[in-house]
Amino acid sequence: MSVETNPETDELIDLAALGEEFTRDPYPVYAALRARGPVHRVRIPEGTHAWLVVGYEAGRTLLADQRLSKQWAKASPALGVTKVSAATSMLSSDTPDHTRLRKLVAREFTPRRMEQLTPRVQEMTDELLDRMLAAPDRRADLVESLSYPLPMNVICELLGVPFLDRTAFREWSNQAVSSIDPSKRDSSTRAMAAYLTGLLQDKRARPGDDLMSALIHTADEDGDRLSADELMGMAWLLLVAGHETTVNLITNGVHNLLAHPDQLAALRADFGLIDNAVEEILRFEGPVETPTYRFTTEPVDIDGTVIPGGGELVLVAMSDANRDPARYPDAARFDITRDARGHIAFGHGIHYCLGAPLARIEARVAIRSLLERCPELRLTADPATLDWRTGILMRGPLSLPVAW
Repeated sequence: MSVETNPETDELIDLAALGEEFTRDPYPVYAALRARGPVHRVRIPEGTHAWLVVGYEAGRTLLADQRLSKQWAKASPALGVTKVSAATSMLSSDTPDHTRLRKLVAREFTPRRMEQLTPRVQEMTDELLDRMLAAPDRRADLVESLSYPLPMNVICELLGVPFLDRTAFREWSNQAVSSIDPSKRDSSTRAMAAYLTGLLQDKRARPGDDLMSALIHTADEDGDRLSADELMGMAWLLLVAGHETTVNLITNGVHNLLAHPDQLAALRADFGLIDNAVEEILRFEGPVETPTYRFTTEPVDIDGTVIPGGGELVLVAMSDANRDPARYPDAARFDITRDARGHIAFGHGIHYCLGAPLARIEARVAIRSLLERCPELRLTADPATLDWRTGILMRGPLSLPVAW
């Protein structure tokens, strides 16, 4: 797979034309672009023109650059992009609104609070593995059996929405974050918004001892509370981001361990490496390929290339940044013993992932428990035949057939 461009001109690189090969393995394309410079004009698989930033230093710097706005209202009309989320959330806000919204929910997601959930995460994991291992043919799709239901069960219990229609919600969520068809994304977003409206009305009528009830009924010390639109946005963000990313983190982790028998053996020999292994999984093949959209509010100069102001779309290739040999020696090698600290799989700056502590706990518990209970775990499909999520937001296989 090659990328034909003329660096002497500002030629558009059509990533959409690279098809399934790029979806399955985008890293060689990103590396080729990085060798030419940090900024490239591209057409992404979703069909929109964007400025793609590759490499660790440029990417990390831009993620914290507040000249790039997360507000959809700042997008140039010429882009033709539509809002993905159902309402206003931290993910589509800038300071000071972002600061206010994050403050109202951050205290519920401290590392200490998340660690208190570990026994419950372990209990849920054990229940799912009990069911999976009861399969008479000793085969399963890991996504269906563990990677998807675990994060969904955890976030639903945390939010207090056990009655969520998970089949419908999964379909809408997948379309909203992974479809390259704008009409499917829009219809899924509308359906999810209507569903969440009813869910929030029910939670108002029947509050409980849960995060959703707390967000509806409690205010901070200044009396501030979420508006109806903000509450909808927060519910959307916590439910979608609260499970989509962790599904891919678990799946990508198991996939890469099975694809690297030496690393799998090292982990089995010493489960004390599990935390480090999760960090290397995040670095090597994190669940988010590029972050949600950012738009220029003024010209931005990156190593001599000026991205115009006026709402241009800028995407940071986090997947490439984390494999930049300038930051990580032998970066294309999966090594669970390396020091992977500093990766930007959860972002950087004010939009750093609020749920990172919970995602790490779920991945740690799920992967260790799976390997402990399935000593002969193996992949039953050729990795080249796996179907991957489309688009360049989420990264992960749609299914992972395994046997034990």
